[in-house]
Amino acid sequence: MFRAARPDDFAQIIRLYRQLNPDDPVVDDGSDEAAFAQIVGSPGLHLFVLERDGVVVATTYLNVIPNISRSASPYAVIENVVVEKSRRGTGLGRQIMAGTLQAAWDAGCYKAMLMTGSRDPSTHAFYRACGFSADVKTAYLARPPRSTS
Repeated sequence: MFRAARPDDFAQIIRLYRQLNPDDPVVDDGSDEAAFAQIVGSPGLHLFVLERDGVVVATTYLNVIPNISRSASPYAVIENVVVEKSRRGTGLGRQIMAGTLQAAWDAGCYKAMLMTGSRDPSTHAFYRACGFSADVKTAYLARPPRSTS
């Protein structure tokens, strides 16, 4: 079942995020739960899950961003696309991406974008199969400078 995340999905989503970024430090001050609550409670921010037999097996995060160009049509940014490692290659990724893209189109978005840090050709093939094109725009990423103190 494709659906919006609920407050009680937090632990299962964090489990999937650990598969996406296993080297991320574990947050134990509650800031991750606060961010989750803010996302779930904010219009334009959509955390989706795919559930099988009561277990969250995939997730995506859709941000619908208001815009004043393109006839004031919003655009979408998709982040944190994760399918349970043991279930990859079974069509769940395509299913959750189809639902996520449909939500973007239903919100009136004129485009949906995502970036991946993966160098794995199968990841890029997956995104192309979902309808994304890597040759239309160029993405750049900036990060804050590291503190030297």
